[in-house]
Amino acid sequence: MRARIYQPARNAMQSGTARTHKWILEFAPAEARELDPLMGWTGSGDTQSQVRLQFDTCAAAEDYARGKGLDYIVTQPHVRKANIRPGGYGENFATGRKGAWTH
Repeated sequence: MRARIYQPARNAMQSGTARTHKWILEFAPAEARELDPLMGWTGSGDTQSQVRLQFDTCAAAEDYARGKGLDYIVTQPHVRKANIRPGGYGENFATGRKGAWTH
C-alpha cells in the first residue's frame, strides 16, 4: 500500500498559516471511483483513501510508515516568507491615526 507524507499548504482564501505546521500521511487510492447510476454520486469501496493521519514531524510520520511496512513518498513543502504588514488590518480603524481616513 502506498502512502504520501506532506505538509499542507495554507488556504488560498486566507492569509494565515493555521493547520499548515503538521505533517499529513495520506493513503493512495487502491481502486478507481465509480459513478452511482441512480444518484450520480461518486463512490469507492476503498476505505483507506479516507484516512488522514497527522504527525508533529516528518520523522514521526516516516517512522510510523516504516513500522507498518508502508511504501511512502515524502513531498517537501515550498516554504514561503510570511506576508505580515506592520499594523495589520486593525490599523485602518485606529483612533490615534495621524491622517484622515478616506476611501
